[in-house]
Amino acid sequence: MKQTLLDRLLGPLVGVLLGLLACIVPDRASAFCGAAARRLGPWLPHHRIGRANLRAAFPDKNKAWIEATLRDAWENLGRVTGEYVHLGQIWDFDIHAEQAGRITTDAATLALFDELRADNKPALVFAAHLGNWELPAIAGSAHGLGSAVVYRMPNNRAVAKRIEAIRKPLMGRLIRTRPEAVFEMAAALNQGLHLGMLVDQHFSRGVPIDFFGRQCWANPTIARLARQFDCPVIGTRAIRLPGNRFHVTATGPLDLPRDASGKIDVSAATQMMNSIIEGWIREHPGQWLWFHRRWRQNRPRRPDQAR
Repeated sequence: MKQTLLDRLLGPLVGVLLGLLACIVPDRASAFCGAAARRLGPWLPHHRIGRANLRAAFPDKNKAWIEATLRDAWENLGRVTGEYVHLGQIWDFDIHAEQAGRITTDAATLALFDELRADNKPALVFAAHLGNWELPAIAGSAHGLGSAVVYRMPNNRAVAKRIEAIRKPLMGRLIRTRPEAVFEMAAALNQGLHLGMLVDQHFSRGVPIDFFGRQCWANPTIARLARQFDCPVIGTRAIRLPGNRFHVTATGPLDLPRDASGKIDVSAATQMMNSIIEGWIREHPGQWLWFHRRWRQNRPRRPDQAR
């Protein structure tokens, strides 16, 4: 693919930005980028998308609440950006000194990680663009679980290489979203790995679900793999706390709906996972990525396409 002048400039610019952020301690990098995004975000076109999404999702909330929540969401996005180069430092969980670090969790989540590590089986893990959404991808590897993470590679090759260099030491096997990715996912599960992916954005080849009272199209990949492999499905999130700390929790294994044949019902299972995500967002609306066109309409689909 031929690179434009902007493409050629973007790689070095991102490299300089990441280099500068790496020179700042994590807390200050997070605070600086969060403050910048909180101030500049409302002037961007995506702010209108976020406002429309929030109004539809929370019709009972007033204008002041909507705008305050959007500013919180911009700040969260900025903080995720500032924290990116420091992910290895931010993940400092120590079961013997939990309150001393940035990462906290609960007994149920630790027990679930222990169970997944001991059963020698594959598992599927879903997450959302909530809090710092990069941290759940680190959790599995950090707790000794063989892990694979599905991710979307940036279009700019130079930027993609820099991002991959940050992720690779922390997140286990990396699987790029591309046509052959489904075969790589299946291979990872066949090898007993724990496969994670973000599932809360628009997916044009997806299945229709109800999300905040409106129809949208969701990624059914985890449900389809669960149907094929009949393995545990877990939800994870890393909620931002005051003082640049995070609370990481896991939900599951889910008792996914099944069809008359006893196999996982792909549409119903996808709905169940997204209903859980909706609940997470309702708890922390200022930590979700509202600036995405989540409720786009697709062309009508044949009934057999959801299988």
